[in-house]
Amino acid sequence: MADNTTSDLRSVAVLGTGIMGAAMARNLLRAGLDVRVWNRTRARAEPLADEGARVAGSPAEAVDGADAVLTMLLDGPAVLDAMRQAAPGLAPGTLWLQMSTVGPAALEPLVRLAAEQDLRLVDAPVLGTKAPAEKGELTVLAAGPRELRDRAERVFGVVGSRTQWVGEDAASGAGSRLKIVVNNWVLTVIAGTGETLALSKGLGVDPREFLAAVAGGPLDMPYLRMKSELILSGDLAPSFTVSAGRKDAGLITDAAEGAGVRSDLALAVAERFRRAEEQGHGGEDGAAAYYASFDG
Repeated sequence: MADNTTSDLRSVAVLGTGIMGAAMARNLLRAGLDVRVWNRTRARAEPLADEGARVAGSPAEAVDGADAVLTMLLDGPAVLDAMRQAAPGLAPGTLWLQMSTVGPAALEPLVRLAAEQDLRLVDAPVLGTKAPAEKGELTVLAAGPRELRDRAERVFGVVGSRTQWVGEDAASGAGSRLKIVVNNWVLTVIAGTGETLALSKGLGVDPREFLAAVAGGPLDMPYLRMKSELILSGDLAPSFTVSAGRKDAGLITDAAEGAGVRSDLALAVAERFRRAEEQGHGGEDGAAAYYASFDG
């Protein structure tokens, strides 16, 4: 059985090398760790080979002999499928850092799989998008046993600037539940920014006059500035896509319904992101939900 009670951790398998996973893998490589990577579309993982990663043809190949497995995939079903494929290569006691945004409900089958495979699971979704991921400045929202924390921090300290431990039992879903709460605020700000700028356009108001009116006051915030600039410049290269926002909005509304909470704003936000995705903006930055304010 792998020894997962010490801080000795040398090799990490990263399953999922999209915007976030690739950035995390690069930082782990720079930290001197042995990094193996797998992605369903292999071409998205191949560039990491030039930086020293071992590109695997299957999840089982990637995790074989790894001290830890880091999952950074689209959603719960994608994580579950990858880890089921990885099962033949997983040693009992392997540390599993589940860092995707999956929501509380989708975490449950992952917890069961960890128990079946005798894995040491830490529920650890992250806050941040492309730029913080590239700089190793993510915030990790982690729940897991104290005896795993030194080893987990060997990875968290590389991919993030801060770890907020919110529980000692991954099965509680404390990390995933907190991530849903934070993402509700994130999507509310993105949608509100887009709708406000769309309203300014519709009323013939220069959107920069709006930004000047709130500048430096309690209504101003860096995220408003950042998303507004993407919309105004038309540079919508993704750090967090419309499609990812639509997925997360669904997780939020499902979680709210399960908790008996009315989520009127979240439902409206989910519809805006769905409409923007239908208009062809799915692969653009979430700020492109702005276009949902207009027909076509």
